[in-house]
Amino acid sequence: MTATDPLLWAFVALAFLLLLALLASSWPGWGKALLVAAVTALYFGADHALEDVWGWPSTRALPERFVLLAAVIEEPSSTREGALFVWVNALEDGKPAARPRAFRLPYRKDLHAMLDEGMKKVRQGITQMGSAEPKSGPEGLSWLRPGATEQDVKVRDLPAPQLPEK
Repeated sequence: MTATDPLLWAFVALAFLLLLALLASSWPGWGKALLVAAVTALYFGADHALEDVWGWPSTRALPERFVLLAAVIEEPSSTREGALFVWVNALEDGKPAARPRAFRLPYRKDLHAMLDEGMKKVRQGITQMGSAEPKSGPEGLSWLRPGATEQDVKVRDLPAPQLPEK
């Protein structure tokens, strides 16, 4: 029994109850249609929310500032398009977040080289700090423009902490 089995059975039970409500009730047609729409929205909302719970790499935007912990590069081939998987710890108010997060980025050769160089330095003990800014482009609704969620990612050495004078 996997961790997703109880969730699967919960959705099966919900679908069965929906079927009973549609067939055995004397509700008006608009009420039945509203019920179908609500259950469908619940399914897609739960699927989207559980993506974070299951531990899969997020396809959302990287945090604005982060510490690079690890990177795995999947180069494109004839059978797959390739991806860059990064494990980062977001910097919030100058301090690392409580938990790191995995992200999946579309493959880009320049980002591949930058992450490769950054990981070499991480292995040498040099902490790498990164920044991610949305790419500039035309204004408007981002879901209408392909590639609107792309970011300019930069990775550099974490500056040495400045201690106050005595």
